[in-house]
Amino acid sequence: MHEQARLKLVVTEVRQETPLIRAIRLAPVQDAPLPSWQAGAHIKVHLPQGDERSYSLVNASANPSASANPRSYLLGVRLEAPSQGGSVYMHSLEAGDVISASAPSNNFPLAATDKPVILLAGGIGVTPLVSMAAELAARGHPLRFYYAGRTRAHLAFLPVIEGLVGDKLAIHADDVSGLFDVAGLMTSLKDDEPLYCCGPMPMIELAIETAKRLGWRDGRLHFEIFTAPQPRAGDQAFEVVLKTSGESFHIPAGKSILDVLIEAGKDPLHDCKRGDCGICQVEVVEGVPDHRDFILTDSQKAAGKLMQICVSRSKTPRLVLDL
Repeated sequence: MHEQARLKLVVTEVRQETPLIRAIRLAPVQDAPLPSWQAGAHIKVHLPQGDERSYSLVNASANPSASANPRSYLLGVRLEAPSQGGSVYMHSLEAGDVISASAPSNNFPLAATDKPVILLAGGIGVTPLVSMAAELAARGHPLRFYYAGRTRAHLAFLPVIEGLVGDKLAIHADDVSGLFDVAGLMTSLKDDEPLYCCGPMPMIELAIETAKRLGWRDGRLHFEIFTAPQPRAGDQAFEVVLKTSGESFHIPAGKSILDVLIEAGKDPLHDCKRGDCGICQVEVVEGVPDHRDFILTDSQKAAGKLMQICVSRSKTPRLVLDL
């Protein structure tokens, strides 16, 4: 089952972090501890129109127990233009408003390592990395934090990060220095240091391309994507058949396999809907998938035996999936 238990949360504080980013604190409607979480986790906020949006949880404290059964959750939400409804709704919230959200889930955790951890944030992508900095600081684990934005005024949670990491923070403002040199940073990293990257799609795509060019081992680059996938010109409709039941579904251009199955009352496992968590992965029995995920390796994509049904499509008129 993909459905998670819902939490009723009340807005207790709204604070303008930057001209476009608001910090929103949420507490349980009934005075009780909230589910615990670790750095990289998110909750899904349920929107009035029935959709949902994922927002990373922010921990600004180096107290090792700060995210263990906390009394509140903190989010950072950027007002997007254009918005699909989520950021407009979140920016309309005021103290006293009640929302519904899922319990925390984590597709972007810190992996165990004895190496210094490198954190690279671009814009609103800073939210999960603040929590990583706090967790690493609580452990006394060495880290370096690179934070890039259009201007210094657009860098949310900056005083918090400065307090957590001190002189291990490098700030980059595009209006002063141009776009951040992702490839240059990655080329400079030595001794298999892991990199955690979160930011706009061009930044993540460049990090993925650079990791391949530099021959990084699988798993050294960690990233999380906030941007929803966009339809591509030339996308065609195709048929999906479920192996277990023999049911057939028409997948039109502009809709994912996952969305069609959910609308039909099916319950496929899923979470991110962006192709970066791997939870909706299924086996391909027949047909050739058109891979658009960020999970599978090049060899797995070439084999064509697995696919992520939240974003990937079909190169053939028909796919049979092991569902």
